[in-house]
This record gives sequence, C-alpha cells and structure tokens, in this order.
Amino acid sequence: MSAKTVTMVRIYIKEGDKIDGHDLMRAIFKLLHEQHKVHGVTVFRGVAGFGSKGEVHADDLLRLNVHLPLVLEFFDEPEVVDAVLPRIQDMVPPGHIVYWTAQCGCN
Repeated sequence: MSAKTVTMVRIYIKEGDKIDGHDLMRAIFKLLHEQHKVHGVTVFRGVAGFGSKGEVHADDLLRLNVHLPLVLEFFDEPEVVDAVLPRIQDMVPPGHIVYWTAQCGCN
C-alpha cells in the first residue's frame, strides 16, 4: 500500500456558537460536506474544556446551559483543504484551527 500526502484539519468551537444566527457546527459541516465534498468529517463532543480566556466548560448536572467543546476534524488532499480553509477561517475566531501534513494509506 502506498502512502498519500493529505492535510489534516482540526477546528475547535463550542456548542451553541453561531454565525449569522445559524449553528456554527452545522454551517461548517454543511460547507465541508455539500460544497467541498471532503473525504469525511468527524465531530467530537468534549465533556470538559477551557480556552484562552480560561472559562471552563464542563458537563455536569448542575448546569443546564452548557456549551461543551466541539472538535471538527477532517482530512483531504492539500488542494481541497487549501480551497476550503480560508472560508472556515472567516467563520471561527483566530487560533481555533490547527492543520498539518499527514500520510494516508488511501487508495
């Protein structure tokens, strides 16, 4: 099996984040799925986390309005990621996207 170079992308947001009045996670998901047809997207829901402001978001029974951390992760050919990344960067705050080159045993 030969390895193929891909770009991995990880996007950090919170439940309830909005863009133009719409759910940010769904907007990013739709962009990646319908418009750019990336290989696949996985959304991870964290049980706790904090960001640069130090505000803790945790899943516990005492909080009814919790905005838990979400991580959207996908990979694709570098050209596809290069095309979609500027659109995502316009949607999320600076510093909430990381990406790196990886090897995939893709066909």
